[in-house]
Amino acid sequence: MRSPGLLLATWWGSGLSPRAPGTVGSLAALPFCYFWLLTLPGWGVAGVALLLLLLGVWAAEQAGEAWGKVDHGAIVIDEVLGQLLALALPFYAMGASAISLEFLLVGFMLFRLFDVAKPWPVSYFDNHWKSGWGVMLDDVAAGVLAGLGGMLILPLLP
Repeated sequence: MRSPGLLLATWWGSGLSPRAPGTVGSLAALPFCYFWLLTLPGWGVAGVALLLLLLGVWAAEQAGEAWGKVDHGAIVIDEVLGQLLALALPFYAMGASAISLEFLLVGFMLFRLFDVAKPWPVSYFDNHWKSGWGVMLDDVAAGVLAGLGGMLILPLLP
């Protein structure tokens, strides 16, 4: 874990959880996402997302080479980006006042649902892009689907 690529790929070690590393990585992402959404302008959050995508491709490829598996379970930087997208879409649709425990919980649960169930187009990237890009893009797709779902569900909550 002395490698910056492996440290980043595991999101500071959260992906090394022996149980449900993707869920643990998504939980570890929540404080960062919350901070970014509340402190950065929209273009700043987009910049963070782009940076996570590019660094994530590099880190996932580094980890995949080191561990001999392209999409090793300990790689969770993709969950960080997906979780950010799952929260950012409803955040910008509904405004900063929408952030609450329910907001975070719905975004987290929808992202995990789409990441695990892998409906199309998530499954397309997961099955056809066997590289760092595929590792990241399937979670981008899951995050966008979760964000759209959040935009539909969150206004219905009291």
